[in-house]
Amino acid sequence: MTKKEKIQFVIDTLEELYPSVPVPLDHQDAYTLLVAVLLSAQCTDKKVNEITPELFAMADNPKDMVRFTIDDIKTIIKPCGLSPAKSKAIHGLSEILLEKHAGLVPDNFKDLEELPGVGHKTASVVMSQAFGHPAFPVDTHIHRLMYRWNLSTGKNVDKTEKDAKRIFPKELWNKLHLQIIFYGREYSPARGWDIHKDIITRTVGRKSLLKGFDLETAN
Repeated sequence: MTKKEKIQFVIDTLEELYPSVPVPLDHQDAYTLLVAVLLSAQCTDKKVNEITPELFAMADNPKDMVRFTIDDIKTIIKPCGLSPAKSKAIHGLSEILLEKHAGLVPDNFKDLEELPGVGHKTASVVMSQAFGHPAFPVDTHIHRLMYRWNLSTGKNVDKTEKDAKRIFPKELWNKLHLQIIFYGREYSPARGWDIHKDIITRTVGRKSLLKGFDLETAN
């Protein structure tokens, strides 16, 4: 298989397995998505989706959010972990949105990444999933799979993002990054990985990784 054929195999397999992909974090608009993504740092999407209904019932826009104290927010989001930093960021970014952006979430990387608690990955998710701008947010699943598939060196997430953007068609980025996340969770997890269920790694994976596996017994 040439590298081009391997990339096409990845795209085709993911499209066959996940023809439609829901956004994992429940939200109503760009603001609630921004808050949900911020909460998801070192927390599962499932846990975030359990917490946000209570938080958004209290405040689902910047104007309502700043009426509450950082401690009020912290109490609700505590099960997500890192609640002192996250509550401060949610309150702080809500203030900035009101002061500088008329209460609206900006649809550009520069302004997004200037908000408290918002890094490049969070900004990429919002740009992709809230505004439909081409972006390729790299989480742990994508970072792991790009290495396993020998499509990136695994050096760091910045390198993985650059490699993903270079090899995959731009028009596929927004859907593909979600497809890879779903595939990673279902077929190629970090722990409890069964190579025989992981058809993509089995087919295109780096040789040093596949060495020692009895691939003949794969179903």
